Amino acid sequence: MGSEEAETVATVLAAWLGGPVIRDFRSSMGPYYVLIAPGSDWGGPGERLTTGTYLGVPRPGHATTLSRWVVLSPYPGALGDTRRLCALLASSESLRVVHG
Repeated sequence: MGSEEAETVATVLAAWLGGPVIRDFRSSMGPYYVLIAPGSDWGGPGERLTTGTYLGVPRPGHATTLSRWVVLSPYPGALGDTRRLCALLASSESLRVVHG
């Protein structure tokens, strides 16, 4: 995203993906999880969680030390666009080089 500022990252992710994103703080990497439709095509560089995998989803408006919403769903049932997610991940390496 070119920034470490949580608000900037949230703004960019919301604009790019149009769907909900959760960040998990249980590991030092603090991975982001973009919620996409279970049957959607995925050929992107990131790992996709599969059947039998559990992801803790925080209650909206209640931040925890384990995870929090970075981008709330704009409306019930809205999910991220996998094509846009692939484009964002493909550009992420160049963002790291340029910004840091």
